[in-house]
Order: sequence, then structure tokens, then C-alpha cells
Amino acid sequence: MIVKQRIAIVEDEPDISELVSISLQKNGFNTRCFFNGKDFFAYLEKESPALLVLDLMLPDMDGIEICKKIRGHQLQSVLPIIMLTARSEETDRVLGLELGADDYVTKPFSPKELVSRVKAVLRRQLPSSFSNRIIIGKDLIIDLEKFEVTLSGQKIDLTISEFKILEILSSKKGWVFTRDKILDHLWGEEKAVIDRTVDVHIRHLREKLGKMSFLIKNVRGVGYKLEE
Repeated sequence: MIVKQRIAIVEDEPDISELVSISLQKNGFNTRCFFNGKDFFAYLEKESPALLVLDLMLPDMDGIEICKKIRGHQLQSVLPIIMLTARSEETDRVLGLELGADDYVTKPFSPKELVSRVKAVLRRQLPSSFSNRIIIGKDLIIDLEKFEVTLSGQKIDLTISEFKILEILSSKKGWVFTRDKILDHLWGEEKAVIDRTVDVHIRHLREKLGKMSFLIKNVRGVGYKLEE
């Protein structure tokens, strides 16, 4: 029996919540809807959904606050998040990405596009076709099968986007990858995000790598590379 992946939906407008839920169910997902942050976090203490579709405007706490709490939680920090919001301005989209969201969809939206984005984010969790482990220096180990990164023996919690960027950069050390190439690796033909998205994820990745952040170098006007 095939186990369906569960998608959590936090959206306070019943019509939109139902639309998202039905669209995902028609495409083979299980769904669980919540109308506020409190009920969602109570659920999160007992269950681990495959992905969260998160509205920004909620009655008790906004989506930005929910995203911050998830990314700051040791066990929940890697939960993929797609923000669903009426805020279409670039500053709001970048803010969501800076807080750790993996993608965003603006209202009004196409249910087909939302489902496509959900599938794309989940696909990025699948094992890569590269070799199982990449070892950089003595301290940094990227385990592509377990989807884990360890630094000096300590696990680093990366979002899916951060992991996939580190994966492609480390696949060819010294090779310069353009922002478009990195976006292709993240999204393929379904990419519909701005180039600045890559810069945001790179900055977060460097912060998490700490003493090894120097490995990722910016080639001005071209893109990024990983070089020991």
C-alpha cells in the first residue's frame, strides 16, 4: 500500500483552505487544515507533516512568526514551508525566504501551480544521483543519502534549498555556478522565483557553516562556487 504524504495547511479563510486541500488530495496527498497557529503547533507536537502550506495573515499569529518558530526548533527546523500570501511585493517575498521559507505562492493563485510547487519542493528531498557522501577537508561531510550535513561531527540543520545549493556547489569544486544554474537545480523547468532568492539562501548557508563559510565564494557578476 502506498503511504500518502501529508500536507499541513494553515489558512484562516475556509474557502481557500478547502480549495488547497481538495487540489492536493486530487493529486495524491493527505491534508490536514488548521485555521490558526495555536492548533497547528499542538498538532506539530504529535505529528510530522511532509510539508507546510502557510498563510501569512492569521488571527492569532502571522505566518512570519510561525516560520520563525519552526526554523528555530531543533526537531522541526527542516520542515519544508511554502508561504501562501496576498502580499505580492518583492520585499515581503524576500522576507519570507530570509526566514527560511522554501517557496511562496501569491493570491490569487492557480491550484495547479500550487500543487506543482508542492511537488517540486518535495522532490528536492529525494536522494541525489551523485555519490552518497561528499567530504570537504577534514570537518565537513555531506551525506546525500541521509540528507545530512555534519561539521566537526556536529549535525547542521539546513533547509531543503540550502542543502540542494550546497550539494550542487560541492559536486564540482572550483566550478562557478550561475544563479540561473542553481535555480535550475532547485526547480528545473518549474522555477518561478527571483535571482535574489539564491543570494538569500547562500547567506543563510554561510551563517550555518560558521568557520567553513569561507568555502562558498561569490564570483561577482557570475554566481557562486565552492573552493577549498
